[in-house]
Amino acid sequence: MTAAEAAGASVPALAADEPRFGWPLSPTPAVARPFRPPPSAYGAGHRGVDLAARPGQDVLAAGTGFVVFAGTLAGRGVVSIEHDGGLRTTYEPVAPTVAAGEQVYEGQVIGTVAAGHAGCAAAACLHWGVRRGEEYLDPLRLVRVSIVLRLKPWEA
Repeated sequence: MTAAEAAGASVPALAADEPRFGWPLSPTPAVARPFRPPPSAYGAGHRGVDLAARPGQDVLAAGTGFVVFAGTLAGRGVVSIEHDGGLRTTYEPVAPTVAAGEQVYEGQVIGTVAAGHAGCAAAACLHWGVRRGEEYLDPLRLVRVSIVLRLKPWEA
């Protein structure tokens, strides 16, 4: 069941790569380390982005979905959310405040940032990843961007 079906909503389908997510941190964070796809399925790369944060900062669900994992994995707190369109977001290291099976909504607090992300130059970093099936995607390409245009008066 998709998140939209569970909510009883009728929403238009989004293309798999159409921007649909909000930021998992507020205010909009600085990108400490960008996405770098691996050259092969098992090659080295950076399968997400590291966002500068502070320890204890709220982590927000980037979109509506269902929590499929919330717990410790390889010594780090991880939350993973399944979204419509076969997309799954992951957040680490976090202290989860949600449990597997819960429905979450965009902007809802799902945990807090934990210190100790290796390679992070900031006080803490949130590693945020997105997958479609086995394919890792650049999360930044899926963030909705609000553009405000202001036209200056034209004087003839």
